[in-house]
Amino acid sequence: MNHPNVLDIILLLATGLGAVYLIWRFWQRWSWEKEVYVWYYIMGFAVLFVSGVLLIFMGYGILGTPFVLTVASLIPLGISMGIAEQYYPDWKKPFKWFATIGFLAIAVSSFAGWELVRKISVPLFHGVAGLVIFLGPFFVNRFKQAKKAAKGFEWVGVGGALIGIGGIALAFLSVDKPLLGIFTADLVFNILSALLFLMTAAFAWGFVRDIEN
Repeated sequence: MNHPNVLDIILLLATGLGAVYLIWRFWQRWSWEKEVYVWYYIMGFAVLFVSGVLLIFMGYGILGTPFVLTVASLIPLGISMGIAEQYYPDWKKPFKWFATIGFLAIAVSSFAGWELVRKISVPLFHGVAGLVIFLGPFFVNRFKQAKKAAKGFEWVGVGGALIGIGGIALAFLSVDKPLLGIFTADLVFNILSALLFLMTAAFAWGFVRDIEN
C-alpha cells in the first residue's frame, strides 16, 4: 500500500488544515509574546503540513527516502524543543543539544548511507522527542521547576503519545524491523493518516487552551 485512499486523503487534508490553524494561532501568539519557542512550534506544524501534502500527491513510499526521513524529523524536533523551551527552562539547554545532534545524525546518516548510525539515531531521537511531547504536558503543573500551563494542556500529551506511536513505528520500518513485530508496513500505512489526524486534533485542543489562557 503505497498510495493513500480516499479516506486517507480526507484525513490528511484535515490534518493539513489543523496544522495551518495552529500555525496561525502561534503566529498570533508571536505578535504579542515574541518568545523563541513559538518558532519551534511553527516549524513543527509547518513541516507537518508539508508532509501531509507530499503524502497525498506522492504516496507513502516517500517516507523511506533520505530527504523526507530527515525533514519529517523536524516535526517532533520542533514540538519537543518548543515544550522544553517554554515550560522546562532548567532542561532546555541540554535537550536542545540532544535534539540538534540527533537531527544531524539522522540527516548525515540518511544521505551518507551510514546504516548503523541511522538504525541507532532514528529510533533514539524519535523515542526521546516523543517522550518529551507525551510526558512534558502531563508533568508541567507538577514540577516546581516547570512553568505552569493552562488546564487542558494535557491534550498535547495525548497528541505526543500518538506521534510517538507513529514516529517510532516508522523509525523501526526505516531500519527494516517492524515495531514489536506487529507494526508492519501495511499496518502502519493503514493507520498513519488516522494517527496524524487524531494527533493534530489533540495538539490543537491542548495548545489553543494554553494560547487562550
